Amino acid sequence: MGMAPVKQTSSTPDWDALPYGGDLFGELHLADTAPAPKPAKPGLFPGLALCGVAAAAAAWLSDHYGFPIILLGLLVGLALNFISADPRTHPGLDFASRTCLRWGIVVLGVQVTFAQIGALGPAPFAALAVVMIVTFFAGVLGARLSGQSPHAGMLAGGATAICGASAALALYGVIGKDRLSQAQFALSLVGISLASAMAMTVYPVLAAQLALSDAQAGFLIGASIHDVAQAIGGGYAFSDAAGAQATIVKLTRVALLAPVVALVSLTIGHGGSGAGQPVWKRLALPWFILAFLGVVTLNSLTGLPEDVTKACLTASKALLLLAVTATAMRSRMDLLLQMGWRATVPVIVASVASLATALAFAVLLID
Repeated sequence: MGMAPVKQTSSTPDWDALPYGGDLFGELHLADTAPAPKPAKPGLFPGLALCGVAAAAAAWLSDHYGFPIILLGLLVGLALNFISADPRTHPGLDFASRTCLRWGIVVLGVQVTFAQIGALGPAPFAALAVVMIVTFFAGVLGARLSGQSPHAGMLAGGATAICGASAALALYGVIGKDRLSQAQFALSLVGISLASAMAMTVYPVLAAQLALSDAQAGFLIGASIHDVAQAIGGGYAFSDAAGAQATIVKLTRVALLAPVVALVSLTIGHGGSGAGQPVWKRLALPWFILAFLGVVTLNSLTGLPEDVTKACLTASKALLLLAVTATAMRSRMDLLLQMGWRATVPVIVASVASLATALAFAVLLID
């Protein structure tokens, strides 16, 4: 028996219909040449969540042990510095260190009214202005003596002259991280917070030992202690009258935050722009300083309700705590170790100059 002949066909096979009929070589070639998919951009949540936990821990420690909350935020942030090695935390930490800072400065304006400034009187106001000028340039001198950049001196002198960590954050927004590293900024903040905490303890005792009057003690404490709450607390630790005087003097210093920032911006330019810009550009204030002035004006004209003021002060403290904690978490510890004791010299020189000048005016000018 013969086999049946195989039927021949001239049609082209349908390769797409056959199993495994794809172009395997082509698929491999496309896989090799196709661009790699871009990784998803991390959001704000990881960094903000970690910063919030660290700030909450600092607030708890401050509430239970009585240490300055800003100082504890800095120390907790520095202790958790290793977290910033993960790039996913960077957007959230940068948001906290910039945006929270700016809005914290804005809300800080609810503490001040123009009437409080006017209540100080022309002679004490002039004396306070001299104290602030001497303190500012003492910080610059301290930076020169310790071999640091003048920007470090401006930061230390300005923060000591005005309102401590809040002023340091505002000035750093003008100076910029291109001129002053975050590590040096964080170390300066630690020095400022420590000096303010020590002053709150020592200055009322010093005023009592020198037998200063309530008005003299209030001027001395309000004109020389850095942080607002600590200056007011130090004044009331001496007497109620001294506390009221210290409050007026201190809030006047807070109101001068905007002019000082404007002068620094005029001198060095904003951010990394340098001093070669036209005067009108260098004089332009950051938006958050203008908003701060707007809040002061609003509070002066309308008199915000006490409940609103308290809520705003709490919000300001929370925002500034987040900002300093995030800044500390983003600081490079190797740079902190390299700077060592030199970073504290401008703060020390500015603090001593502030105390000496304020004490001289308190004794010679205030009755």
